[in-house]
Amino acid sequence: MSVVLAQPPALAPLLARGALLSPFKRPRPDADFPRDRLVLPALRVDLAHLAAYERVCGFPAVDDALPLSYPHVLGFPLAMRLMSDRAFPLPLLGLVHTSVELTRHRALPATGEYELAVRVEGLAPHRRGTQASVATELRARAGGEIGWESRSTYLARHRTSGTAGAERPEHGPLPLRARWQLAGDVGRRYGAASGDRNPIHLHPLTARLFGFPRAIAHGMWTVARCLAAHGTPEAVRVRAEFRAPVLLPGTVMYAADGGRFELRGADGRIHLTGAVYPG
Repeated sequence: MSVVLAQPPALAPLLARGALLSPFKRPRPDADFPRDRLVLPALRVDLAHLAAYERVCGFPAVDDALPLSYPHVLGFPLAMRLMSDRAFPLPLLGLVHTSVELTRHRALPATGEYELAVRVEGLAPHRRGTQASVATELRARAGGEIGWESRSTYLARHRTSGTAGAERPEHGPLPLRARWQLAGDVGRRYGAASGDRNPIHLHPLTARLFGFPRAIAHGMWTVARCLAAHGTPEAVRVRAEFRAPVLLPGTVMYAADGGRFELRGADGRIHLTGAVYPG
């Protein structure tokens, strides 16, 4: 069933609700999940918000064009409404964003009017727990053709038999293209631009409450930063996997070859792997 919203929901109450309900969730891959498709039928982009996003992610300011990863930010409040719902079986606290696939079918004017829709596609077993897939679609309000879509997977860790889920294929290291020194406030700046103010990204003290020695960068910031450096054609599909958190402040190395890219730590640890496929 489609549920039409007049405006994006406020994130703070959703995050609070999700946190309160998390201890009562019992994740399993055969659990039921919300079937609603949340829709914003007449969405317009806040150009000041877009400019702030482009600055923190390193995208060049291009007249009347949305960066490939930006519609994910537009859909994030709707995804949080679904994943913070009592009927969503995975606990929001501790949920790990494991992968994202972004597909742009055509150019997306920043001044256009769009219909945005988000839904939970389903649950699946994973060798470390249960994984949910969340789909987002952006289409022109007039005409109805999908211009952009994404699928994100989120993992709730719990005891399993340890056999479900495919192993990642390993490749040799890619050639180094750039070394980035990341400031300690990257999480706060991206949080302000994206609306994702999860405490693990904001301050060392709040990150320690969740087991991290320092604040960590948003996974979607690492993808966006790599895409800004890599460049993408107008019609494109990108697949990325989040491998390990990036601690802030810190040093990371961007490596790429052809359509493949990755982000590594100074110690060689892989934080992110991805590939770009022209459409």
